[in-house]
Amino acid sequence: MGICDYLGIDLEYIVLGLAGVAALLFLLLIINMCMIGKLKKKYRLFMGDTDAKSLEEKIEQRLEQLNDLVESHYTNKEKIEKLEGQMNVTFQKIGLVKYDAFNEMGGKLSFSLALLNEKDDGFVINAMHSREGCYTYIKEIIAGKSIIVLASEEKEALDMALNYK
Repeated sequence: MGICDYLGIDLEYIVLGLAGVAALLFLLLIINMCMIGKLKKKYRLFMGDTDAKSLEEKIEQRLEQLNDLVESHYTNKEKIEKLEGQMNVTFQKIGLVKYDAFNEMGGKLSFSLALLNEKDDGFVINAMHSREGCYTYIKEIIAGKSIIVLASEEKEALDMALNYK
């Protein structure tokens, strides 16, 4: 009495079961071979005409370039922050009015010039030209206003600077 008889299993069923498992394994083998072929094509495309050594060198070069870019990014960021800090105190708004201070003179040689920063602080320069000479006056501007009364030309120059785009 054999083991198959003892368990009550026909030998034919075991052979058929093993044949089915072999067919399934053969199918999996074919699928794996196809997948490996596709992977080899991708590998060849990735590597191109280079070997692993030159690919490693290329990757190292790219990493060095990336490090340089990061370093220059931080340098540029610091420079931009410095410039932004300086922008608060630089004159950004301008107003200029040319006029004849005295009717006997021609050519509009007199002028009022307003220069303001971002906070509307600055000054107005008024230069009046006459036959006897040129007289220059400066008036301080704080938050867009002057504590000294402005002449009409000075006021016009200040308004131009305040509305400067």
